[in-house]
Amino acid sequence: MKKLFLLLSFVLITTLYAQQRPKLVVGIVVDQMKMEYLYRFSDDFSPNGFKRLMSKGFVFHNANFNYMPTYTGPGHASIYTGTTPSVNGIVGNEWFSRKLGKTTYCTDDDSVKIVGDGTEKEGAMSPKNLQSTTITDELRLGTNFKGKVIGMSLKDRGAILPAGHFANWAFWYGASGSFISSTFYGSKLPDWVAEFNNQKNYMTYINKGWNLLKPAADYNESWPDDNPYEGKLYNCDKPVFPYDLKSMYDKNDAGILRSVPFGNNLLADFAKKAIEKEELGKDNITDFLTISFSSTDYVGHILGPRSMELQDTYLRLDLTIADLLDYLDKTVGKDNYLLFLTADHACAENASYLKDNKYAVKNLDTKEITKSLKNFSIATFGEDLVTNYSNFNLFFNKEIIKSKGLELVKVKQAFKDYLMTQEQVKRVYTEEEILASTGNDYYLNFIAKGYDPTQNGDMVVLDKPGYIQYGPTGSSHGTPYAYDTHAPLLFYGWKIKPGESFDKKEITQIAPTLALKLRIEMPNGTESKVLTEILGEK
Repeated sequence: MKKLFLLLSFVLITTLYAQQRPKLVVGIVVDQMKMEYLYRFSDDFSPNGFKRLMSKGFVFHNANFNYMPTYTGPGHASIYTGTTPSVNGIVGNEWFSRKLGKTTYCTDDDSVKIVGDGTEKEGAMSPKNLQSTTITDELRLGTNFKGKVIGMSLKDRGAILPAGHFANWAFWYGASGSFISSTFYGSKLPDWVAEFNNQKNYMTYINKGWNLLKPAADYNESWPDDNPYEGKLYNCDKPVFPYDLKSMYDKNDAGILRSVPFGNNLLADFAKKAIEKEELGKDNITDFLTISFSSTDYVGHILGPRSMELQDTYLRLDLTIADLLDYLDKTVGKDNYLLFLTADHACAENASYLKDNKYAVKNLDTKEITKSLKNFSIATFGEDLVTNYSNFNLFFNKEIIKSKGLELVKVKQAFKDYLMTQEQVKRVYTEEEILASTGNDYYLNFIAKGYDPTQNGDMVVLDKPGYIQYGPTGSSHGTPYAYDTHAPLLFYGWKIKPGESFDKKEITQIAPTLALKLRIEMPNGTESKVLTEILGEK
Protein backbone atom coordinates (compact mmCIF):
# COMPACT_ATOMS: atom_id res chain seq x y z
CA MET A 1 0.00 0.00 0.00
CA LYS A 2 2.81 2.36 0.90
CA LYS A 3 4.61 1.59 -2.37
CA LEU A 4 1.41 2.23 -4.32
CA PHE A 5 0.95 5.56 -2.52
CA LEU A 6 4.54 6.60 -3.36
CA LEU A 7 4.06 5.57 -6.96
CA LEU A 8 0.84 7.57 -7.27
CA SER A 9 2.50 10.56 -5.60
CA PHE A 10 5.37 10.39 -8.06
CA VAL A 11 2.99 10.22 -11.02
CA LEU A 12 0.99 13.16 -9.65
CA ILE A 13 4.09 15.30 -9.08
CA THR A 14 5.42 14.45 -12.54
CA THR A 15 2.07 15.34 -14.11
CA LEU A 16 1.88 18.63 -12.25
CA TYR A 17 5.42 19.50 -13.31
CA ALA A 18 4.59 18.67 -16.90
CA GLN A 19 1.63 21.01 -16.70
CA GLN A 20 3.80 23.84 -15.40
CA ARG A 21 6.28 23.73 -18.26
CA PRO A 22 6.40 22.29 -21.77
CA LYS A 23 9.05 19.72 -22.59
CA LEU A 24 10.47 21.82 -25.39
CA VAL A 25 10.27 25.45 -26.49
CA VAL A 26 11.01 26.14 -30.15
CA GLY A 27 11.73 29.73 -31.12
CA ILE A 28 11.61 30.41 -34.86
CA VAL A 29 12.83 33.68 -36.31
CA VAL A 30 12.36 34.24 -40.04
CA ASP A 31 14.89 36.78 -41.27
CA GLN A 32 13.36 39.84 -43.02
CA MET A 33 9.76 38.61 -42.85
CA LYS A 34 6.89 41.07 -43.18
CA MET A 35 3.56 40.25 -41.56
CA GLU A 36 2.05 41.14 -44.90
CA TYR A 37 3.58 38.03 -46.51
CA LEU A 38 1.24 35.85 -44.44
CA TYR A 39 -1.66 37.67 -46.07
CA ARG A 40 -0.30 38.12 -49.59
CA PHE A 41 0.81 34.51 -50.12
CA SER A 42 -2.01 32.91 -48.15
CA ASP A 43 -3.85 31.45 -51.15
CA ASP A 44 -0.75 29.51 -52.13
CA PHE A 45 0.21 28.18 -48.69
CA SER A 46 -0.45 24.59 -47.68
CA PRO A 47 -3.00 23.95 -44.89
CA ASN A 48 -0.37 22.59 -42.50
CA GLY A 49 2.36 25.24 -42.32
CA PHE A 50 1.75 28.93 -41.66
CA LYS A 51 -2.01 28.36 -41.90
CA ARG A 52 -1.85 25.72 -39.18
CA LEU A 53 0.00 28.11 -36.88
CA MET A 54 -2.52 30.86 -37.58
CA SER A 55 -5.70 28.81 -37.32
CA LYS A 56 -4.72 26.67 -34.33
CA GLY A 57 -2.41 29.10 -32.58
CA PHE A 58 -2.60 32.70 -31.40
CA VAL A 59 -1.87 35.44 -33.93
CA PHE A 60 -0.67 38.92 -32.99
CA HIS A 61 -1.41 40.81 -36.20
CA ASN A 62 0.13 44.09 -35.06
CA ALA A 63 3.49 43.21 -33.49
CA ASN A 64 6.24 45.76 -34.02
CA PHE A 65 9.86 46.47 -33.23
CA ASN A 66 10.23 49.53 -31.04
CA TYR A 67 13.72 50.83 -31.83
CA MET A 68 16.04 51.83 -34.65
CA PRO A 69 18.09 50.38 -36.36
CA THR A 70 16.01 47.39 -37.43
CA TYR A 71 18.78 44.98 -38.40
CA THR A 72 19.36 41.25 -37.89
CA GLY A 73 21.71 41.38 -34.89
CA PRO A 74 19.61 43.83 -32.86
CA GLY A 75 16.45 41.96 -33.87
CA HIS A 76 17.58 38.59 -32.58
CA ALA A 77 19.05 40.14 -29.44
CA SER A 78 15.89 42.13 -28.68
CA ILE A 79 13.52 39.20 -29.23
CA TYR A 80 15.39 36.99 -26.78
CA THR A 81 16.48 39.58 -24.18
CA GLY A 82 13.11 41.32 -24.07
CA THR A 83 14.85 44.67 -24.29
CA THR A 84 16.24 47.02 -26.91
CA PRO A 85 19.81 47.78 -28.13
CA SER A 86 20.13 50.66 -25.65
CA VAL A 87 20.22 47.99 -22.94
CA ASN A 88 21.35 44.75 -24.62
CA GLY A 89 24.25 46.49 -26.40
CA ILE A 90 23.73 44.99 -29.87
CA VAL A 91 23.32 48.28 -31.72
CA GLY A 92 23.82 46.89 -35.23
CA ASN A 93 25.11 43.94 -37.20
CA GLU A 94 28.42 45.73 -37.25
CA TRP A 95 29.05 49.24 -36.09
CA PHE A 96 31.72 51.81 -35.51
CA SER A 97 32.21 51.78 -31.76
CA ARG A 98 32.93 55.11 -30.08
CA LYS A 99 34.52 53.28 -27.15
CA LEU A 100 36.82 51.09 -29.26
CA GLY A 101 37.44 53.61 -32.04
CA LYS A 102 36.94 50.94 -34.70
CA THR A 103 34.26 48.89 -36.41
CA THR A 104 33.12 45.82 -34.51
CA TYR A 105 30.85 42.94 -35.46
CA CYS A 106 28.03 41.94 -33.14
CA THR A 107 29.39 38.46 -32.32
CA ASP A 108 33.14 39.02 -32.81
CA ASP A 109 35.36 37.37 -30.22
CA ASP A 110 39.08 37.09 -30.89
CA SER A 111 39.55 34.99 -27.75
CA VAL A 112 37.80 31.94 -29.25
CA LYS A 113 38.57 29.74 -32.23
CA ILE A 114 36.56 27.88 -34.80
CA VAL A 115 35.27 24.39 -34.08
CA GLY A 116 34.66 22.54 -37.32
CA ASP A 117 35.58 22.97 -40.97
CA GLY A 118 36.00 26.60 -42.00
CA THR A 119 38.13 29.71 -41.69
CA GLU A 120 39.23 31.12 -38.36
CA LYS A 121 37.27 34.31 -39.06
CA GLU A 122 34.03 32.33 -39.48
CA GLY A 123 34.46 30.71 -36.09
CA ALA A 124 35.84 33.51 -33.90
CA MET A 125 32.37 34.24 -32.54
CA SER A 126 30.56 34.27 -29.20
CA PRO A 127 27.82 36.21 -27.32
CA LYS A 128 30.33 38.31 -25.35
CA ASN A 129 29.03 41.61 -26.82
CA LEU A 130 25.51 40.85 -25.58
CA GLN A 131 25.10 42.85 -22.37
CA SER A 132 21.93 41.35 -20.92
CA THR A 133 20.55 37.87 -20.37
CA THR A 134 18.19 36.07 -22.73
CA ILE A 135 15.12 33.97 -22.04
CA THR A 136 17.29 30.99 -22.97
CA ASP A 137 19.82 32.02 -20.32
CA GLU A 138 17.07 32.25 -17.74
CA LEU A 139 15.84 28.77 -18.67
CA ARG A 140 19.34 27.40 -18.08
CA LEU A 141 19.54 29.16 -14.73
CA GLY A 142 15.99 28.19 -13.79
CA THR A 143 16.64 24.49 -14.40
CA ASN A 144 20.04 24.42 -12.68
CA PHE A 145 21.60 24.09 -16.13
CA LYS A 146 19.75 20.80 -16.69
CA GLY A 147 17.52 22.11 -19.48
CA LYS A 148 19.38 22.14 -22.79
CA VAL A 149 19.62 25.22 -25.02
CA ILE A 150 20.77 24.90 -28.62
CA GLY A 151 20.76 27.69 -31.20
CA MET A 152 21.16 27.32 -34.95
CA SER A 153 21.03 29.42 -38.08
CA LEU A 154 22.70 29.93 -41.43
CA LYS A 155 24.08 33.16 -39.88
CA ASP A 156 26.38 33.22 -36.87
CA ARG A 157 24.46 36.08 -35.24
CA GLY A 158 21.16 34.28 -35.84
CA ALA A 159 22.45 31.28 -33.89
CA ILE A 160 24.54 32.89 -31.15
CA LEU A 161 22.41 35.78 -29.89
CA PRO A 162 19.18 33.78 -29.35
CA ALA A 163 21.10 30.97 -27.63
CA GLY A 164 22.50 33.43 -25.10
CA HIS A 165 25.47 33.23 -22.73
CA PHE A 166 24.86 29.80 -21.22
CA ALA A 167 23.86 27.72 -24.27
CA ASN A 168 25.03 24.15 -24.63
CA TRP A 169 25.76 24.88 -28.28
CA ALA A 170 25.23 27.35 -31.08
CA PHE A 171 25.81 26.22 -34.67
CA TRP A 172 25.98 28.25 -37.86
CA TYR A 173 26.57 27.48 -41.52
CA GLY A 174 30.03 27.91 -42.99
CA ALA A 175 31.21 28.48 -46.55
CA SER A 176 32.45 24.88 -46.59
CA GLY A 177 28.86 23.61 -46.37
CA SER A 178 29.33 22.46 -42.77
CA PHE A 179 27.71 23.66 -39.59
CA ILE A 180 30.40 25.09 -37.35
CA SER A 181 30.74 26.55 -33.86
CA SER A 182 33.45 28.04 -31.63
CA THR A 183 35.50 27.05 -28.61
CA PHE A 184 33.17 29.22 -26.52
CA TYR A 185 30.84 26.20 -26.54
CA GLY A 186 33.22 23.24 -26.66
CA SER A 187 36.50 21.89 -27.96
CA LYS A 188 35.02 19.67 -30.68
CA LEU A 189 31.73 19.28 -32.49
CA PRO A 190 29.34 16.65 -31.16
CA ASP A 191 29.65 13.41 -33.10
CA TRP A 192 26.21 13.79 -34.63
CA VAL A 193 27.12 17.21 -36.05
CA ALA A 194 30.35 15.85 -37.54
CA GLU A 195 28.37 12.97 -39.06
CA PHE A 196 25.75 15.35 -40.50
CA ASN A 197 28.51 17.52 -42.01
CA ASN A 198 30.31 14.51 -43.51
CA GLN A 199 27.18 13.57 -45.43
CA LYS A 200 27.49 16.83 -47.40
CA ASN A 201 23.72 17.20 -47.45
CA TYR A 202 24.00 20.66 -49.02
CA MET A 203 25.01 19.07 -52.34
CA THR A 204 21.62 17.37 -52.65
CA TYR A 205 19.99 20.79 -52.88
CA ILE A 206 22.69 22.36 -55.04
CA ASN A 207 22.61 19.55 -57.60
CA LYS A 208 18.86 19.77 -58.20
CA GLY A 209 18.90 23.53 -58.88
CA TRP A 210 16.12 26.02 -58.21
CA ASN A 211 12.96 26.14 -60.26
CA LEU A 212 9.46 27.29 -59.36
CA LEU A 213 7.60 25.10 -56.89
CA LYS A 214 4.25 25.82 -58.60
CA PRO A 215 3.09 26.89 -62.07
CA ALA A 216 4.22 30.41 -62.96
CA ALA A 217 0.59 31.58 -63.14
CA ASP A 218 0.25 31.00 -59.39
CA TYR A 219 2.82 33.75 -58.68
CA ASN A 220 0.46 36.58 -59.66
CA GLU A 221 1.12 38.28 -56.30
CA SER A 222 4.67 39.11 -57.47
CA TRP A 223 6.52 41.07 -60.14
CA PRO A 224 7.17 39.41 -63.51
CA ASP A 225 10.13 37.03 -63.42
CA ASP A 226 12.37 39.41 -65.37
CA ASN A 227 12.11 43.00 -64.11
CA PRO A 228 14.49 45.94 -63.49
CA TYR A 229 14.12 45.90 -59.68
CA GLU A 230 15.87 42.58 -59.05
CA GLY A 231 19.55 42.05 -58.51
CA LYS A 232 21.45 39.12 -60.01
CA LEU A 233 21.98 36.03 -57.92
CA TYR A 234 25.72 35.30 -57.94
CA ASN A 235 26.20 37.19 -61.23
CA CYS A 236 23.83 35.01 -63.23
CA ASP A 237 22.96 36.36 -66.68
CA LYS A 238 19.38 37.19 -65.71
CA PRO A 239 17.38 36.93 -62.46
CA VAL A 240 14.99 34.38 -63.94
CA PHE A 241 14.06 30.75 -63.32
CA PRO A 242 15.49 28.15 -63.46
CA TYR A 243 18.72 28.80 -61.54
CA ASP A 244 21.72 26.55 -62.12
CA LEU A 245 23.01 26.25 -58.54
CA LYS A 246 25.73 23.78 -59.50
CA SER A 247 27.31 26.35 -61.81
CA MET A 248 27.11 28.99 -59.06
CA TYR A 249 28.67 26.58 -56.58
CA ASP A 250 31.55 25.77 -58.95
CA LYS A 251 32.37 29.47 -59.24
CA ASN A 252 31.92 30.27 -55.54
CA ASP A 253 31.48 27.92 -52.56
CA ALA A 254 28.76 26.21 -50.53
CA GLY A 255 27.79 29.61 -49.13
CA ILE A 256 25.52 30.07 -52.16
CA LEU A 257 22.96 27.87 -50.38
CA ARG A 258 22.23 30.76 -48.03
CA SER A 259 20.78 32.81 -50.88
CA VAL A 260 18.27 30.24 -52.10
CA PRO A 261 15.33 28.67 -50.25
CA PHE A 262 17.13 25.37 -49.74
CA GLY A 263 19.32 26.92 -47.06
CA ASN A 264 16.17 26.85 -44.94
CA ASN A 265 15.59 23.20 -45.85
CA LEU A 266 19.10 22.24 -44.80
CA LEU A 267 18.69 24.09 -41.50
CA ALA A 268 15.41 22.28 -40.81
CA ASP A 269 17.11 18.94 -41.55
CA PHE A 270 19.80 19.91 -39.05
CA ALA A 271 17.20 20.97 -36.46
CA LYS A 272 15.44 17.61 -36.64
CA LYS A 273 18.76 15.85 -36.22
CA ALA A 274 19.50 18.00 -33.16
CA ILE A 275 16.13 17.13 -31.60
CA GLU A 276 16.84 13.43 -32.16
CA LYS A 277 20.48 13.24 -31.11
CA GLU A 278 20.35 15.72 -28.22
CA GLU A 279 17.05 14.15 -27.06
CA LEU A 280 15.37 17.52 -26.80
CA GLY A 281 11.95 17.37 -25.18
CA LYS A 282 12.43 13.78 -24.00
CA ASP A 283 12.06 14.42 -20.28
CA ASN A 284 10.15 16.84 -18.04
CA ILE A 285 13.00 19.35 -17.81
CA THR A 286 12.27 21.98 -20.44
CA ASP A 287 14.71 22.35 -23.33
CA PHE A 288 14.89 25.28 -25.77
CA LEU A 289 15.75 25.13 -29.48
CA THR A 290 16.22 28.39 -31.39
CA ILE A 291 16.00 28.21 -35.18
CA SER A 292 16.61 31.26 -37.37
CA PHE A 293 15.78 30.86 -41.06
CA SER A 294 17.99 33.26 -42.98
CA SER A 295 17.56 32.45 -46.68
CA THR A 296 14.53 34.74 -46.76
CA ASP A 297 16.79 37.69 -45.92
CA TYR A 298 19.37 36.94 -48.60
CA VAL A 299 16.67 36.50 -51.26
CA GLY A 300 14.90 39.67 -50.12
CA HIS A 301 18.06 41.76 -50.22
CA ILE A 302 19.15 40.56 -53.65
CA LEU A 303 15.84 40.17 -55.45
CA GLY A 304 13.35 42.29 -53.51
CA PRO A 305 10.10 41.87 -51.59
CA ARG A 306 7.89 41.46 -54.67
CA SER A 307 10.01 39.04 -56.69
CA MET A 308 8.78 35.62 -57.76
CA GLU A 309 11.93 34.28 -56.11
CA LEU A 310 10.86 35.62 -52.73
CA GLN A 311 7.35 34.25 -53.08
CA ASP A 312 8.76 30.86 -54.02
CA THR A 313 11.06 30.98 -50.99
CA TYR A 314 8.07 31.51 -48.70
CA LEU A 315 5.98 28.81 -50.36
CA ARG A 316 8.84 26.39 -49.78
CA LEU A 317 9.38 27.62 -46.20
CA ASP A 318 5.69 26.98 -45.57
CA LEU A 319 6.22 23.31 -46.46
CA THR A 320 9.35 23.21 -44.31
CA ILE A 321 7.38 24.57 -41.34
CA ALA A 322 4.64 22.00 -41.94
CA ASP A 323 7.18 19.17 -41.98
CA LEU A 324 8.85 20.47 -38.81
CA LEU A 325 5.50 20.65 -36.99
CA ASP A 326 4.72 17.07 -37.99
CA TYR A 327 8.13 15.99 -36.73
CA LEU A 328 7.60 17.74 -33.39
CA ASP A 329 4.19 16.12 -33.04
CA LYS A 330 5.69 12.67 -33.52
CA THR A 331 8.86 13.05 -31.47
CA VAL A 332 7.94 15.45 -28.66
CA GLY A 333 4.15 15.16 -28.65
CA LYS A 334 1.41 17.55 -29.78
CA ASP A 335 0.76 18.97 -26.33
CA ASN A 336 4.35 18.94 -25.10
CA TYR A 337 6.02 21.74 -27.05
CA LEU A 338 5.53 25.49 -27.17
CA LEU A 339 6.48 27.21 -30.42
CA PHE A 340 6.61 30.85 -31.42
CA LEU A 341 7.41 32.36 -34.79
CA THR A 342 8.43 35.94 -35.48
CA ALA A 343 10.95 37.93 -37.53
CA ASP A 344 14.04 39.97 -36.72
CA HIS A 345 12.79 42.86 -38.86
CA ALA A 346 10.71 43.40 -41.99
CA CYS A 347 11.83 45.34 -45.09
CA ALA A 348 11.19 48.32 -47.33
CA GLU A 349 9.77 48.38 -50.82
CA ASN A 350 12.30 48.88 -53.58
CA ALA A 351 12.72 52.67 -53.83
CA SER A 352 13.18 52.64 -57.63
CA TYR A 353 9.92 50.75 -58.01
CA LEU A 354 8.13 53.33 -55.84
CA LYS A 355 9.70 56.19 -57.78
CA ASP A 356 8.67 54.68 -61.10
CA ASN A 357 5.13 54.58 -59.74
CA LYS A 358 5.19 58.33 -58.93
CA TYR A 359 6.21 58.28 -55.26
CA ALA A 360 9.01 60.86 -54.99
CA VAL A 361 11.61 58.78 -53.14
CA LYS A 362 14.90 57.19 -54.16
CA ASN A 363 17.67 54.88 -53.05
CA LEU A 364 20.70 56.48 -51.41
CA ASP A 365 24.40 55.67 -51.61
CA THR A 366 25.91 55.67 -48.10
CA LYS A 367 29.38 56.28 -49.55
CA GLU A 368 28.12 59.39 -51.32
CA ILE A 369 26.51 60.63 -48.10
CA THR A 370 29.82 60.13 -46.27
CA LYS A 371 31.68 61.96 -49.04
CA SER A 372 29.30 64.92 -48.91
CA LEU A 373 29.70 65.17 -45.12
CA LYS A 374 33.47 65.23 -45.41
CA ASN A 375 33.34 67.85 -48.18
CA PHE A 376 31.03 70.03 -46.09
CA SER A 377 33.38 69.70 -43.11
CA ILE A 378 36.45 70.77 -45.12
CA ALA A 379 34.59 73.68 -46.74
CA THR A 380 33.22 74.89 -43.38
CA PHE A 381 36.00 74.14 -40.90
CA GLY A 382 39.04 73.65 -43.12
CA GLU A 383 39.42 70.08 -41.85
CA ASP A 384 37.69 66.72 -42.16
CA LEU A 385 36.07 66.30 -38.75
CA VAL A 386 34.12 63.14 -39.71
CA THR A 387 35.52 59.94 -38.26
CA ASN A 388 32.73 57.69 -39.51
CA TYR A 389 29.20 57.68 -40.92
CA SER A 390 27.37 54.34 -40.80
CA ASN A 391 24.10 52.86 -39.54
CA PHE A 392 22.64 56.43 -39.64
CA ASN A 393 25.24 57.45 -37.00
CA LEU A 394 27.70 60.31 -37.45
CA PHE A 395 30.94 60.30 -35.43
CA PHE A 396 33.27 63.28 -35.03
CA ASN A 397 37.02 63.36 -34.46
CA LYS A 398 37.10 65.02 -31.03
CA GLU A 399 40.89 65.38 -31.01
CA ILE A 400 40.92 67.46 -34.19
CA ILE A 401 37.99 69.54 -32.97
CA LYS A 402 39.85 70.26 -29.74
CA SER A 403 43.17 70.98 -31.46
CA LYS A 404 41.52 73.54 -33.74
CA GLY A 405 39.84 75.27 -30.80
CA LEU A 406 36.36 74.48 -32.10
CA GLU A 407 33.30 74.08 -29.90
CA LEU A 408 31.67 70.66 -30.29
CA VAL A 409 28.19 72.14 -29.79
CA LYS A 410 28.68 74.55 -32.70
CA VAL A 411 30.15 71.80 -34.89
CA LYS A 412 27.09 69.64 -34.25
CA GLN A 413 24.72 72.51 -35.04
CA ALA A 414 26.54 73.26 -38.30
CA PHE A 415 26.31 69.64 -39.41
CA LYS A 416 22.69 69.46 -38.31
CA ASP A 417 21.82 72.55 -40.35
CA TYR A 418 23.61 71.09 -43.37
CA LEU A 419 21.95 67.68 -43.09
CA MET A 420 18.51 69.28 -42.82
CA THR A 421 19.04 70.78 -46.30
CA GLN A 422 19.37 67.28 -47.79
CA GLU A 423 16.40 65.95 -49.73
CA GLN A 424 16.14 62.67 -47.82
CA VAL A 425 16.61 63.90 -44.25
CA LYS A 426 13.59 64.25 -41.97
CA ARG A 427 15.26 64.90 -38.63
CA VAL A 428 18.73 64.96 -37.07
CA TYR A 429 19.23 64.26 -33.37
CA THR A 430 22.32 64.99 -31.28
CA GLU A 431 23.53 62.76 -28.47
CA GLU A 432 22.21 65.27 -25.95
CA GLU A 433 18.74 65.26 -27.49
CA ILE A 434 18.66 61.46 -27.63
CA LEU A 435 19.68 61.00 -23.99
CA ALA A 436 17.17 63.66 -22.88
CA SER A 437 14.33 61.98 -24.78
CA THR A 438 11.04 62.00 -22.87
CA GLY A 439 9.24 59.63 -25.22
CA ASN A 440 6.97 62.37 -26.56
CA ASP A 441 8.76 62.51 -29.92
CA TYR A 442 7.61 59.28 -31.59
CA TYR A 443 10.66 58.66 -33.77
CA LEU A 444 13.17 59.99 -31.27
CA ASN A 445 11.86 57.32 -28.92
CA PHE A 446 12.84 54.65 -31.48
CA ILE A 447 16.31 56.14 -31.79
CA ALA A 448 16.76 56.43 -28.01
CA LYS A 449 15.85 52.76 -27.54
CA GLY A 450 18.49 51.81 -30.11
CA TYR A 451 21.21 54.11 -28.74
CA ASP A 452 24.12 53.21 -26.47
CA PRO A 453 26.23 56.32 -25.62
CA THR A 454 29.35 54.21 -25.13
CA GLN A 455 29.10 52.83 -28.66
CA ASN A 456 26.89 55.00 -30.89
CA GLY A 457 27.60 58.28 -32.67
CA ASP A 458 27.51 61.96 -31.80
CA MET A 459 24.47 62.41 -34.03
CA VAL A 460 21.82 60.14 -35.56
CA VAL A 461 20.11 60.90 -38.87
CA LEU A 462 16.50 59.96 -39.63
CA ASP A 463 15.67 59.71 -43.32
CA LYS A 464 12.17 60.34 -44.63
CA PRO A 465 9.84 57.37 -45.19
CA GLY A 466 10.44 55.46 -48.41
CA TYR A 467 14.06 56.52 -48.86
CA ILE A 468 16.50 53.66 -48.52
CA GLN A 469 20.26 53.61 -48.06
CA TYR A 470 20.80 50.72 -50.45
CA GLY A 471 21.36 49.96 -54.12
CA PRO A 472 18.81 50.33 -56.94
CA THR A 473 17.81 46.65 -56.92
CA GLY A 474 16.52 44.37 -54.18
CA SER A 475 15.69 45.87 -50.81
CA SER A 476 16.90 46.51 -47.28
CA HIS A 477 15.74 47.71 -43.85
CA GLY A 478 16.89 49.60 -40.77
CA THR A 479 14.40 52.43 -40.23
CA PRO A 480 11.70 52.96 -37.56
CA TYR A 481 8.94 53.00 -40.17
CA ALA A 482 6.19 50.38 -40.20
CA TYR A 483 7.49 48.65 -43.31
CA ASP A 484 10.64 47.75 -41.32
CA THR A 485 9.10 47.22 -37.88
CA HIS A 486 5.86 45.29 -38.51
CA ALA A 487 6.65 41.59 -38.06
CA PRO A 488 4.61 38.41 -37.63
CA LEU A 489 4.13 36.99 -34.15
CA LEU A 490 2.51 33.57 -33.79
CA PHE A 491 2.30 31.30 -30.74
CA TYR A 492 1.35 27.64 -31.04
CA GLY A 493 1.24 24.47 -28.99
CA TRP A 494 1.45 23.97 -25.22
CA LYS A 495 -1.27 25.95 -23.41
CA ILE A 496 -1.93 28.17 -26.43
CA LYS A 497 -5.57 28.53 -27.37
CA PRO A 498 -6.55 29.72 -30.86
CA GLY A 499 -7.17 33.43 -31.11
CA GLU A 500 -5.97 36.72 -32.52
CA SER A 501 -5.23 40.26 -31.46
CA PHE A 502 -5.02 43.45 -33.48
CA ASP A 503 -3.74 45.62 -30.62
CA LYS A 504 -0.27 47.03 -31.10
CA LYS A 505 2.37 44.89 -29.40
CA GLU A 506 6.13 45.15 -29.05
CA ILE A 507 8.53 42.37 -30.00
CA THR A 508 10.30 42.89 -26.67
CA GLN A 509 7.21 41.45 -24.95
CA ILE A 510 8.01 37.93 -26.20
CA ALA A 511 10.77 37.05 -23.73
CA PRO A 512 9.07 38.22 -20.50
CA THR A 513 5.86 36.51 -21.61
CA LEU A 514 7.74 33.25 -22.08
CA ALA A 515 9.33 33.71 -18.66
CA LEU A 516 5.93 33.94 -16.98
CA LYS A 517 4.59 31.04 -19.01
CA LEU A 518 7.59 28.89 -18.05
CA ARG A 519 7.57 30.12 -14.43
CA ILE A 520 11.19 31.31 -14.55
CA GLU A 521 12.97 34.62 -14.00
CA MET A 522 12.64 37.29 -16.67
CA PRO A 523 15.76 38.36 -18.62
CA ASN A 524 17.56 40.98 -16.56
CA GLY A 525 17.18 43.91 -18.97
CA THR A 526 13.52 43.59 -19.85
CA GLU A 527 10.83 46.19 -19.12
CA SER A 528 8.57 43.23 -18.19
CA LYS A 529 5.69 44.14 -20.50
CA VAL A 530 3.86 40.93 -21.38
CA LEU A 531 1.33 39.52 -23.84
CA THR A 532 -1.55 38.87 -21.48
CA GLU A 533 -3.65 37.26 -24.23
CA ILE A 534 -1.67 34.01 -24.02
CA LEU A 535 -1.18 33.95 -20.25
CA GLY A 536 -3.49 32.53 -17.64
CA GLU A 537 -6.00 29.71 -17.71
CA LYS A 538 -9.39 30.62 -19.11
